[in-house]
Amino acid sequence: MYDMTIRLRTDSDKCLYQQIYEHIRQEIREGKLLAGERLPSTRSLAEYLQVARSTVDYAYDQLLSEGYIEARPYKGYFVCKLEGIFTLEQETGRVPEPEAWDPQAEDRDEEKRIDFSPYGIDMNGFPFGVWKRITKNILNDSNSELFAQGEAQGDYDLRLTISRYLHSSRGVNCRPEQIIVGAGNDYLLLLLEKILGRHVGIAMENPTYKRAYRIFRSFAYHIVTVDMDDKGMRADKLEQEPVRVAYVMPSHQYPTGAVMTIGRRAELLRWAEKKPDRYLIEDDYDSEFRYRGKPIPSLQSSDDRGKVIYIGTFSKAIAPAIRVSYMVLPETLLEVYRRDCSFYSCTVSRIDQRILNEFIRDGYFERHLNKMRMRYRAKHDQLLEGLEPFQKKFRISGEDAGLHLLLTAKGNVTEKELLDAAAAENVKVYGMSENMVASAADKATVLLGFGSMDEADMKEGLRRLQNAWL
Repeated sequence: MYDMTIRLRTDSDKCLYQQIYEHIRQEIREGKLLAGERLPSTRSLAEYLQVARSTVDYAYDQLLSEGYIEARPYKGYFVCKLEGIFTLEQETGRVPEPEAWDPQAEDRDEEKRIDFSPYGIDMNGFPFGVWKRITKNILNDSNSELFAQGEAQGDYDLRLTISRYLHSSRGVNCRPEQIIVGAGNDYLLLLLEKILGRHVGIAMENPTYKRAYRIFRSFAYHIVTVDMDDKGMRADKLEQEPVRVAYVMPSHQYPTGAVMTIGRRAELLRWAEKKPDRYLIEDDYDSEFRYRGKPIPSLQSSDDRGKVIYIGTFSKAIAPAIRVSYMVLPETLLEVYRRDCSFYSCTVSRIDQRILNEFIRDGYFERHLNKMRMRYRAKHDQLLEGLEPFQKKFRISGEDAGLHLLLTAKGNVTEKELLDAAAAENVKVYGMSENMVASAADKATVLLGFGSMDEADMKEGLRRLQNAWL
Protein backbone atom coordinates (compact mmCIF):
# COMPACT_ATOMS: atom_id res chain seq x y z
CA MET A 1 0.00 0.00 0.00
CA TYR A 2 1.24 3.45 -0.90
CA ASP A 3 1.22 6.23 1.66
CA MET A 4 -2.20 7.80 1.99
CA THR A 5 -2.78 11.45 1.13
CA ILE A 6 -5.15 12.99 3.68
CA ARG A 7 -5.93 16.70 3.87
CA LEU A 8 -5.63 17.54 7.56
CA ARG A 9 -6.99 20.87 8.73
CA THR A 10 -5.50 22.31 11.89
CA ASP A 11 -8.29 24.91 12.08
CA SER A 12 -11.03 22.26 12.12
CA ASP A 13 -13.23 21.50 15.12
CA LYS A 14 -12.29 17.85 14.71
CA CYS A 15 -9.04 16.58 16.15
CA LEU A 16 -6.44 15.11 13.81
CA TYR A 17 -7.00 11.45 14.67
CA GLN A 18 -10.74 11.86 13.95
CA GLN A 19 -10.00 13.40 10.55
CA ILE A 20 -7.75 10.44 9.71
CA TYR A 21 -10.37 7.99 10.95
CA GLU A 22 -13.21 9.58 8.96
CA HIS A 23 -11.14 9.79 5.78
CA ILE A 24 -10.19 6.10 5.85
CA ARG A 25 -13.72 5.05 6.80
CA GLN A 26 -15.15 7.01 3.86
CA GLU A 27 -12.59 5.55 1.45
CA ILE A 28 -13.60 2.04 2.53
CA ARG A 29 -17.33 2.75 2.26
CA GLU A 30 -16.96 4.21 -1.23
CA GLY A 31 -14.93 1.24 -2.41
CA LYS A 32 -11.77 3.24 -2.99
CA LEU A 33 -10.01 0.99 -0.48
CA LEU A 34 -10.82 -2.62 -1.38
CA ALA A 35 -11.38 -5.58 0.91
CA GLY A 36 -8.06 -7.24 1.71
CA GLU A 37 -6.02 -4.17 0.77
CA ARG A 38 -3.13 -3.42 3.10
CA LEU A 39 -3.03 -0.04 4.85
CA PRO A 40 0.18 1.88 5.53
CA SER A 41 1.82 1.08 8.86
CA THR A 42 1.13 3.54 11.66
CA ARG A 43 4.77 4.64 11.65
CA SER A 44 4.83 5.15 7.88
CA LEU A 45 1.56 7.08 7.78
CA ALA A 46 2.54 9.24 10.75
CA GLU A 47 5.83 10.19 9.09
CA TYR A 48 4.07 10.91 5.79
CA LEU A 49 1.38 13.11 7.41
CA GLN A 50 3.86 14.73 9.81
CA VAL A 51 1.81 13.83 12.89
CA ALA A 52 2.53 11.90 16.05
CA ARG A 53 2.38 8.14 15.71
CA SER A 54 -0.13 7.98 18.59
CA THR A 55 -2.51 10.07 16.46
CA VAL A 56 -2.57 7.41 13.76
CA ASP A 57 -2.79 4.69 16.44
CA TYR A 58 -5.99 6.26 17.80
CA ALA A 59 -7.52 6.41 14.30
CA TYR A 60 -6.65 2.78 13.53
CA ASP A 61 -7.96 1.63 16.91
CA GLN A 62 -11.31 3.23 16.18
CA LEU A 63 -11.47 1.59 12.75
CA LEU A 64 -10.56 -1.75 14.34
CA SER A 65 -13.29 -1.49 16.95
CA GLU A 66 -15.91 -0.72 14.29
CA GLY A 67 -14.83 -3.59 12.04
CA TYR A 68 -13.58 -1.55 9.10
CA ILE A 69 -10.05 -2.94 9.32
CA GLU A 70 -8.34 -5.91 10.93
CA ALA A 71 -4.85 -6.40 12.33
CA ARG A 72 -2.86 -9.42 11.19
CA PRO A 73 0.13 -10.35 13.36
CA TYR A 74 3.48 -9.46 11.77
CA LYS A 75 1.72 -8.35 8.58
CA GLY A 76 -0.11 -5.11 9.32
CA TYR A 77 -3.58 -3.66 8.95
CA PHE A 78 -6.00 -4.78 6.21
CA VAL A 79 -9.41 -3.60 5.00
CA CYS A 80 -12.34 -5.85 5.99
CA LYS A 81 -15.31 -6.83 3.86
CA LEU A 82 -18.29 -4.55 4.39
CA GLU A 83 -21.23 -6.95 3.98
CA GLY A 84 -23.89 -6.06 6.51
CA ILE A 85 -22.21 -2.91 7.83
CA PHE A 86 -24.88 -0.32 8.58
CA THR A 87 -24.33 3.17 7.22
CA LEU A 88 -25.95 6.17 8.90
CA GLU A 89 -26.27 7.97 5.58
CA GLN A 90 -29.16 5.67 4.65
CA GLU A 91 -31.23 7.15 7.51
CA THR A 92 -30.94 10.74 6.44
CA GLY A 93 -33.74 10.46 3.89
CA ARG A 94 -31.40 11.73 1.19
CA VAL A 95 -32.31 10.55 -2.30
CA PRO A 96 -29.60 8.16 -3.43
CA GLU A 97 -27.65 9.15 -6.51
CA PRO A 98 -28.41 7.07 -9.61
CA GLU A 99 -25.88 4.35 -10.29
CA ALA A 100 -23.43 5.06 -13.05
CA TRP A 101 -24.37 3.25 -16.25
CA ASP A 102 -22.06 0.35 -16.96
CA PRO A 103 -22.03 -0.55 -20.68
CA GLN A 104 -20.90 -4.08 -19.81
CA ALA A 105 -23.48 -4.67 -17.09
CA GLU A 106 -26.02 -5.96 -19.59
CA ASP A 107 -23.53 -8.51 -20.88
CA ARG A 108 -22.71 -9.63 -17.35
CA ASP A 109 -26.40 -10.15 -16.59
CA GLU A 110 -26.85 -12.32 -19.68
CA GLU A 111 -24.77 -15.16 -18.34
CA LYS A 112 -26.27 -17.64 -20.76
CA ARG A 113 -25.60 -15.69 -23.95
CA ILE A 114 -23.71 -17.72 -26.52
CA ASP A 115 -21.17 -15.70 -28.52
CA PHE A 116 -19.88 -17.10 -31.84
CA SER A 117 -17.11 -14.50 -31.94
CA PRO A 118 -14.73 -14.80 -34.91
CA TYR A 119 -12.11 -12.89 -32.92
CA GLY A 120 -11.77 -15.15 -29.88
CA ILE A 121 -9.10 -17.77 -29.28
CA ASP A 122 -8.82 -20.70 -26.88
CA MET A 123 -6.75 -19.56 -23.90
CA ASN A 124 -7.26 -22.85 -22.05
CA GLY A 125 -4.45 -24.30 -24.10
CA PHE A 126 -1.96 -21.56 -23.29
CA PRO A 127 1.20 -22.93 -21.62
CA PHE A 128 1.10 -20.66 -18.58
CA GLY A 129 3.64 -22.76 -16.71
CA VAL A 130 6.23 -22.55 -19.48
CA TRP A 131 5.68 -18.82 -19.96
CA LYS A 132 6.00 -18.22 -16.21
CA ARG A 133 9.18 -20.29 -16.00
CA ILE A 134 10.84 -18.47 -18.89
CA THR A 135 9.87 -15.11 -17.39
CA LYS A 136 11.20 -16.08 -13.97
CA ASN A 137 14.51 -17.32 -15.39
CA ILE A 138 15.01 -14.15 -17.40
CA LEU A 139 14.33 -11.87 -14.44
CA ASN A 140 16.46 -14.00 -12.11
CA ASP A 141 19.47 -13.77 -14.39
CA SER A 142 20.03 -10.11 -13.47
CA ASN A 143 20.06 -9.05 -17.12
CA SER A 144 20.53 -5.36 -16.55
CA GLU A 145 20.82 -4.74 -20.31
CA LEU A 146 17.14 -5.68 -20.68
CA PHE A 147 16.23 -2.47 -18.88
CA ALA A 148 18.23 -0.32 -21.28
CA GLN A 149 16.76 0.98 -24.52
CA GLY A 150 17.10 -1.56 -27.29
CA GLU A 151 17.28 -1.42 -31.07
CA ALA A 152 14.56 0.51 -32.87
CA GLN A 153 13.63 -2.48 -35.04
CA GLY A 154 13.50 -4.84 -32.07
CA ASP A 155 16.21 -6.97 -30.50
CA TYR A 156 18.35 -8.72 -33.08
CA ASP A 157 18.03 -12.16 -31.43
CA LEU A 158 14.23 -12.05 -31.72
CA ARG A 159 14.38 -10.84 -35.32
CA LEU A 160 16.77 -13.67 -36.15
CA THR A 161 14.43 -16.20 -34.55
CA ILE A 162 11.42 -14.74 -36.40
CA SER A 163 13.26 -14.84 -39.72
CA ARG A 164 14.12 -18.51 -39.23
CA TYR A 165 10.56 -19.34 -38.20
CA LEU A 166 9.04 -17.49 -41.17
CA HIS A 167 11.36 -19.19 -43.62
CA SER A 168 10.61 -22.68 -42.36
CA SER A 169 6.86 -22.25 -41.86
CA ARG A 170 5.83 -19.70 -44.49
CA GLY A 171 8.66 -19.74 -47.02
CA VAL A 172 9.43 -16.07 -46.34
CA ASN A 173 12.87 -15.06 -47.58
CA CYS A 174 14.34 -12.29 -45.48
CA ARG A 175 17.26 -11.23 -43.36
CA PRO A 176 16.81 -10.22 -39.70
CA GLU A 177 17.75 -6.69 -40.76
CA GLN A 178 14.54 -6.47 -42.83
CA ILE A 179 12.26 -7.20 -39.87
CA ILE A 180 10.64 -4.55 -37.67
CA VAL A 181 9.00 -5.66 -34.43
CA GLY A 182 6.08 -3.65 -33.06
CA ALA A 183 3.28 -3.78 -30.50
CA GLY A 184 0.47 -4.90 -32.79
CA ASN A 185 -0.34 -4.37 -36.45
CA ASP A 186 -1.74 -0.90 -35.74
CA TYR A 187 1.71 0.44 -34.91
CA LEU A 188 3.29 -1.23 -37.93
CA LEU A 189 0.71 0.26 -40.28
CA LEU A 190 1.27 3.67 -38.71
CA LEU A 191 4.98 3.24 -39.29
CA LEU A 192 4.36 2.08 -42.85
CA GLU A 193 2.52 5.33 -43.55
CA LYS A 194 5.73 7.20 -42.68
CA ILE A 195 7.65 4.96 -45.07
CA LEU A 196 5.25 5.01 -48.03
CA GLY A 197 4.30 8.65 -47.61
CA ARG A 198 0.99 10.50 -47.32
CA HIS A 199 -1.98 10.57 -49.70
CA VAL A 200 -1.13 7.20 -51.19
CA GLY A 201 -3.71 5.43 -53.34
CA ILE A 202 -4.39 2.00 -51.86
CA ALA A 203 -6.65 -0.84 -53.02
CA MET A 204 -8.47 -3.12 -50.61
CA GLU A 205 -10.65 -6.16 -51.02
CA ASN A 206 -14.36 -5.84 -50.27
CA PRO A 207 -15.23 -7.19 -47.75
CA THR A 208 -12.00 -6.70 -45.85
CA TYR A 209 -10.42 -6.34 -42.42
CA LYS A 210 -12.27 -3.22 -41.34
CA ARG A 211 -9.74 -2.16 -38.72
CA ALA A 212 -7.01 -1.87 -41.35
CA TYR A 213 -9.41 0.12 -43.52
CA ARG A 214 -10.07 2.60 -40.71
CA ILE A 215 -6.34 2.99 -40.09
CA PHE A 216 -5.62 3.68 -43.75
CA ARG A 217 -8.49 6.14 -43.87
CA SER A 218 -7.00 8.02 -40.92
CA PHE A 219 -3.86 8.51 -43.05
CA ALA A 220 -5.92 10.43 -45.64
CA TYR A 221 -5.11 7.63 -48.08
CA HIS A 222 -7.21 7.41 -51.22
CA ILE A 223 -8.88 4.03 -50.70
CA VAL A 224 -10.61 2.12 -53.48
CA THR A 225 -12.24 -1.29 -53.26
CA VAL A 226 -11.50 -3.91 -55.87
CA ASP A 227 -13.87 -6.72 -56.75
CA MET A 228 -13.10 -10.23 -55.56
CA ASP A 229 -13.96 -13.65 -56.92
CA ASP A 230 -13.31 -17.07 -55.44
CA LYS A 231 -9.60 -16.69 -56.34
CA GLY A 232 -9.10 -13.39 -54.50
CA MET A 233 -8.61 -9.77 -55.59
CA ARG A 234 -9.02 -9.38 -59.34
CA ALA A 235 -5.79 -8.07 -60.85
CA ASP A 236 -7.57 -6.89 -64.03
CA LYS A 237 -9.78 -4.60 -61.94
CA LEU A 238 -6.77 -3.41 -59.96
CA GLU A 239 -5.09 -2.24 -63.15
CA GLN A 240 -7.95 0.20 -63.75
CA GLU A 241 -7.55 1.99 -60.42
CA PRO A 242 -5.24 4.96 -59.61
CA VAL A 243 -3.40 3.16 -56.79
CA ARG A 244 0.16 2.08 -56.11
CA VAL A 245 -0.42 -0.17 -53.08
CA ALA A 246 -2.75 -3.14 -52.63
CA TYR A 247 -3.62 -4.66 -49.25
CA VAL A 248 -4.37 -8.39 -49.49
CA MET A 249 -4.71 -11.50 -47.31
CA PRO A 250 -3.83 -14.24 -49.81
CA SER A 251 -3.46 -17.21 -47.45
CA HIS A 252 -6.84 -16.76 -45.73
CA GLN A 253 -8.83 -13.70 -46.67
CA TYR A 254 -10.80 -12.14 -43.84
CA PRO A 255 -13.71 -12.50 -43.59
CA THR A 256 -14.54 -14.65 -46.65
CA GLY A 257 -11.92 -17.33 -45.95
CA ALA A 258 -10.91 -17.36 -49.63
CA VAL A 259 -7.45 -18.71 -50.47
CA MET A 260 -5.75 -16.88 -53.32
CA THR A 261 -4.62 -19.20 -56.10
CA ILE A 262 -1.04 -19.35 -57.34
CA GLY A 263 -2.11 -17.87 -60.68
CA ARG A 264 -3.82 -14.89 -59.07
CA ARG A 265 -0.76 -14.27 -56.89
CA ALA A 266 1.41 -14.17 -59.99
CA GLU A 267 -0.98 -11.65 -61.58
CA LEU A 268 -0.73 -9.36 -58.55
CA LEU A 269 3.06 -9.60 -58.52
CA ARG A 270 3.18 -8.70 -62.22
CA TRP A 271 0.95 -5.68 -61.50
CA ALA A 272 3.34 -4.50 -58.77
CA GLU A 273 6.41 -5.05 -60.96
CA LYS A 274 5.15 -2.73 -63.69
CA LYS A 275 6.06 0.42 -61.72
CA PRO A 276 8.89 0.99 -59.21
CA ASP A 277 6.67 2.54 -56.54
CA ARG A 278 4.00 -0.20 -56.49
CA TYR A 279 3.81 -2.59 -53.53
CA LEU A 280 1.64 -5.34 -52.11
CA ILE A 281 0.93 -5.48 -48.37
CA GLU A 282 0.49 -9.13 -47.38
CA ASP A 283 -1.37 -9.51 -44.06
CA ASP A 284 -0.72 -13.10 -42.97
CA TYR A 285 -2.74 -12.93 -39.77
CA ASP A 286 -3.67 -16.58 -39.07
CA SER A 287 -1.82 -18.77 -41.54
CA GLU A 288 -0.92 -21.26 -38.78
CA PHE A 289 -4.40 -22.84 -38.66
CA ARG A 290 -5.25 -24.83 -41.77
CA TYR A 291 -7.42 -27.96 -41.81
CA ARG A 292 -7.35 -29.16 -45.41
CA GLY A 293 -4.51 -29.64 -47.85
CA LYS A 294 -0.90 -28.64 -47.48
CA PRO A 295 0.19 -25.32 -45.97
CA ILE A 296 0.20 -22.58 -48.58
CA PRO A 297 3.44 -20.57 -48.88
CA SER A 298 3.25 -16.83 -48.42
CA LEU A 299 2.96 -14.42 -51.32
CA GLN A 300 6.32 -12.99 -50.23
CA SER A 301 7.99 -16.34 -50.93
CA SER A 302 7.20 -15.88 -54.66
CA ASP A 303 8.47 -12.30 -54.75
CA ASP A 304 11.93 -11.92 -56.25
CA ARG A 305 11.62 -8.21 -57.12
CA GLY A 306 11.11 -6.78 -53.62
CA LYS A 307 7.44 -5.87 -54.06
CA VAL A 308 5.80 -7.48 -51.02
CA ILE A 309 5.56 -5.95 -47.55
CA TYR A 310 4.87 -8.90 -45.26
CA ILE A 311 3.02 -8.40 -41.94
CA GLY A 312 2.31 -11.06 -39.33
CA THR A 313 1.36 -11.34 -35.67
CA PHE A 314 1.54 -13.72 -32.71
CA SER A 315 -1.84 -12.57 -31.36
CA LYS A 316 -3.80 -15.45 -32.88
CA ALA A 317 -1.18 -18.15 -32.46
CA ILE A 318 -0.21 -17.35 -28.85
CA ALA A 319 -2.44 -14.77 -27.14
CA PRO A 320 -3.89 -11.33 -27.95
CA ALA A 321 -2.23 -9.79 -24.89
CA ILE A 322 1.23 -10.68 -26.24
CA ARG A 323 0.86 -7.71 -28.63
CA VAL A 324 3.88 -8.60 -30.75
CA SER A 325 3.69 -8.21 -34.51
CA TYR A 326 6.36 -7.98 -37.17
CA MET A 327 6.83 -6.48 -40.61
CA VAL A 328 9.27 -7.58 -43.31
CA LEU A 329 10.30 -4.71 -45.57
CA PRO A 330 11.72 -5.05 -49.09
CA GLU A 331 15.28 -3.75 -49.40
CA THR A 332 14.21 -0.53 -51.15
CA LEU A 333 11.77 0.40 -48.38
CA LEU A 334 14.27 -0.67 -45.73
CA GLU A 335 16.54 2.12 -46.96
CA VAL A 336 13.67 4.61 -46.61
CA TYR A 337 12.95 3.36 -43.10
CA ARG A 338 16.57 3.76 -42.02
CA ARG A 339 16.74 7.23 -43.47
CA ASP A 340 13.41 8.62 -42.26
CA CYS A 341 12.02 6.45 -39.46
CA SER A 342 14.82 4.72 -37.57
CA PHE A 343 14.54 7.25 -34.73
CA TYR A 344 11.18 5.70 -33.67
CA SER A 345 11.74 3.48 -30.64
CA CYS A 346 10.54 -0.10 -30.57
CA THR A 347 7.14 -0.32 -28.86
CA VAL A 348 7.63 -3.82 -27.39
CA SER A 349 9.31 -4.24 -24.01
CA ARG A 350 12.72 -5.87 -24.23
CA ILE A 351 11.67 -8.29 -21.51
CA ASP A 352 8.68 -9.39 -23.58
CA GLN A 353 10.92 -9.72 -26.62
CA ARG A 354 13.33 -11.92 -24.69
CA ILE A 355 10.52 -14.14 -23.37
CA LEU A 356 9.03 -14.58 -26.83
CA ASN A 357 12.43 -15.27 -28.35
CA GLU A 358 13.13 -18.10 -25.93
CA PHE A 359 9.57 -19.42 -26.29
CA ILE A 360 10.05 -19.78 -30.05
CA ARG A 361 13.74 -20.69 -30.12
CA ASP A 362 13.50 -23.50 -27.58
CA GLY A 363 10.63 -25.25 -29.36
CA TYR A 364 7.77 -24.34 -27.01
CA PHE A 365 5.99 -22.35 -29.70
CA GLU A 366 6.02 -25.24 -32.15
CA ARG A 367 4.62 -27.62 -29.54
CA HIS A 368 1.98 -25.06 -28.58
CA LEU A 369 0.96 -24.64 -32.22
CA ASN A 370 0.65 -28.38 -32.74
CA LYS A 371 -1.57 -28.67 -29.68
CA MET A 372 -3.75 -25.72 -30.70
CA ARG A 373 -4.14 -27.06 -34.24
CA MET A 374 -5.56 -30.26 -32.78
CA ARG A 375 -7.91 -28.34 -30.47
CA TYR A 376 -9.13 -26.02 -33.20
CA ARG A 377 -9.53 -28.87 -35.69
CA ALA A 378 -11.75 -30.70 -33.18
CA LYS A 379 -13.88 -27.57 -32.70
CA HIS A 380 -13.94 -26.93 -36.45
CA ASP A 381 -15.15 -30.47 -37.16
CA GLN A 382 -17.72 -30.30 -34.36
CA LEU A 383 -19.12 -27.05 -35.77
CA LEU A 384 -19.29 -28.47 -39.30
CA GLU A 385 -21.10 -31.55 -38.04
CA GLY A 386 -23.53 -29.44 -36.05
CA LEU A 387 -24.28 -27.31 -39.13
CA GLU A 388 -25.47 -30.24 -41.24
CA PRO A 389 -29.18 -29.51 -40.52
CA PHE A 390 -28.61 -25.95 -41.80
CA GLN A 391 -27.46 -26.97 -45.29
CA LYS A 392 -30.95 -26.91 -46.78
CA LYS A 393 -31.25 -23.17 -46.10
CA PHE A 394 -27.59 -22.08 -45.95
CA ARG A 395 -24.40 -22.52 -47.93
CA ILE A 396 -21.35 -23.17 -45.72
CA SER A 397 -17.96 -21.76 -46.75
CA GLY A 398 -14.58 -20.78 -45.34
CA GLU A 399 -14.05 -24.21 -43.82
CA ASP A 400 -10.48 -24.80 -45.04
CA ALA A 401 -8.66 -22.62 -42.50
CA GLY A 402 -8.99 -20.04 -39.75
CA LEU A 403 -11.20 -19.80 -36.69
CA HIS A 404 -14.60 -19.07 -38.22
CA LEU A 405 -17.05 -20.35 -40.83
CA LEU A 406 -19.55 -18.49 -43.02
CA LEU A 407 -23.23 -19.24 -43.52
CA THR A 408 -24.87 -17.67 -46.57
CA ALA A 409 -28.66 -17.82 -46.75
CA LYS A 410 -30.13 -19.44 -49.87
CA GLY A 411 -33.51 -17.74 -49.46
CA ASN A 412 -34.61 -14.11 -49.43
CA VAL A 413 -33.97 -13.49 -45.76
CA THR A 414 -31.95 -10.40 -44.82
CA GLU A 415 -28.87 -10.27 -42.64
CA LYS A 416 -30.67 -8.15 -40.06
CA GLU A 417 -33.45 -10.72 -39.80
CA LEU A 418 -30.88 -13.44 -39.14
CA LEU A 419 -29.10 -11.38 -36.49
CA ASP A 420 -32.35 -10.37 -34.79
CA ALA A 421 -33.65 -13.94 -34.74
CA ALA A 422 -30.39 -15.17 -33.21
CA ALA A 423 -30.43 -12.37 -30.64
CA ALA A 424 -33.96 -13.38 -29.64
CA GLU A 425 -32.50 -16.78 -28.73
CA ASN A 426 -29.69 -15.07 -26.78
CA VAL A 427 -27.07 -15.91 -29.39
CA LYS A 428 -24.64 -13.40 -30.87
CA VAL A 429 -23.49 -13.92 -34.45
CA TYR A 430 -21.68 -11.51 -36.74
CA GLY A 431 -22.90 -10.13 -40.05
CA MET A 432 -20.81 -9.84 -43.17
CA SER A 433 -21.92 -6.21 -43.56
CA GLU A 434 -19.66 -5.24 -40.62
CA ASN A 435 -16.71 -5.92 -42.93
CA MET A 436 -18.06 -4.28 -46.08
CA VAL A 437 -16.46 -1.03 -47.18
CA ALA A 438 -18.74 0.07 -49.97
CA SER A 439 -21.76 -1.85 -51.24
CA ALA A 440 -23.70 -4.33 -49.13
CA ALA A 441 -23.33 -8.08 -49.52
CA ASP A 442 -25.46 -9.69 -52.25
CA LYS A 443 -26.70 -12.43 -49.93
CA ALA A 444 -27.29 -12.48 -46.19
CA THR A 445 -24.11 -13.94 -44.68
CA VAL A 446 -23.13 -14.44 -41.04
CA LEU A 447 -19.83 -15.43 -39.42
CA LEU A 448 -19.69 -18.17 -36.81
CA GLY A 449 -16.45 -18.19 -34.84
CA PHE A 450 -15.41 -21.18 -32.76
CA GLY A 451 -11.97 -20.35 -31.40
CA SER A 452 -13.01 -19.46 -27.85
CA MET A 453 -16.03 -21.76 -27.54
CA ASP A 454 -16.22 -24.99 -25.58
CA GLU A 455 -18.15 -28.07 -26.67
CA ALA A 456 -21.18 -27.45 -24.45
CA ASP A 457 -21.64 -23.82 -25.54
CA MET A 458 -21.28 -24.76 -29.19
CA LYS A 459 -23.96 -27.46 -28.95
CA GLU A 460 -26.30 -25.15 -27.08
CA GLY A 461 -25.64 -22.28 -29.50
CA LEU A 462 -26.39 -24.45 -32.52
CA ARG A 463 -29.58 -25.73 -30.89
CA ARG A 464 -30.74 -22.15 -30.37
CA LEU A 465 -29.83 -21.18 -33.94
CA GLN A 466 -31.94 -24.06 -35.22
CA ASN A 467 -34.86 -22.61 -33.30
CA ALA A 468 -34.13 -19.18 -34.74
CA TRP A 469 -33.41 -19.97 -38.39
CA LEU A 470 -34.85 -23.37 -39.31
